[in-house]
Amino acid sequence: MTTSPDVLALGRVAVLMGGSSAERDISLMSGNGVLAALQSQGVDAHAFDPSLQDLSELKRQGFDRCFIALHGRHGEDGTVQGALELMGIPYTGSGVMASAIAMDKVMTKRVWVAEGLPTPRYVRLAPEEQDAARVNAVPGELGLPLIVKPPREGSSIGVTKVTKDSEMLGAVTLSAKYDPDVLCEEFIDGEEVTCPVLGTGPQARALPVIRIAAPDGSYDYQNKYFTDVVQYHCPSGLPDAEEREIQRIVVAAYRTLGCRGWGRADLMIRKSDRKPFLLEINTSPGMTSHSLVPMSAKAAGISYEQLCVQLLATAALDSTT
Repeated sequence: MTTSPDVLALGRVAVLMGGSSAERDISLMSGNGVLAALQSQGVDAHAFDPSLQDLSELKRQGFDRCFIALHGRHGEDGTVQGALELMGIPYTGSGVMASAIAMDKVMTKRVWVAEGLPTPRYVRLAPEEQDAARVNAVPGELGLPLIVKPPREGSSIGVTKVTKDSEMLGAVTLSAKYDPDVLCEEFIDGEEVTCPVLGTGPQARALPVIRIAAPDGSYDYQNKYFTDVVQYHCPSGLPDAEEREIQRIVVAAYRTLGCRGWGRADLMIRKSDRKPFLLEINTSPGMTSHSLVPMSAKAAGISYEQLCVQLLATAALDSTT
């Protein structure tokens, strides 16, 4: 194939994948997909696993930019972004501050609540607040069922849907294995949707909404990545007004956190009144064969390969955005 000058201008590219988080396996799946897509378009792209090589090797090996396909801690939380800032190597996705805030669901909620954006009610349990008396009081504050999860993990790792009081302590214990803080969140009964965003600042735009239909509402780690039992509807089938409102809220949530490049917000639409609630924003979304950003982009007429090249072209440093 012929290589366009634009692709040549992207230079030598490292696709950061793997890493040391609980989402390592998913990151490897994402990274290898991105790597193959970039190489198919003539990009001089190479795999780079920060858990196997020191990040300083990026500079020594002469990489011009990085595509971050890392998920979770030490990849999506601002730490790698900070290291790349110091080395002056542009990277895809959000910068240091937005990455750090978005990785922490409690901090994200605090910002959204301050900005008047809809998100489920919550209780944060710090390590010293996880005694039986405090834990067992949470259902009285949020109602049942409720969701217990680690605020700084992704891919539904360590998440429990609590349906009765006796399940609270076990749910908090599980969550605390992944994060010292525990997030208890009001359960929103309704449909789950997700909506990607591309761009930065005033140019940020939402892609088509995806409606997720999981068996018994169980959109867990296994169903997300390793089965075909979950149904994804894109076009979503939602009324046009609902789709537009979700897209509006998602772009506002993205911009409020200072995100750039790309991201994906997850939401619940409450069955009783069709009100959408923001759950979280992923600043380094999955790019596997099951992933949702490529699915939404395809519905908007953007192929997987085009998406990867477009995202790579947005690589930047905080100081230049």
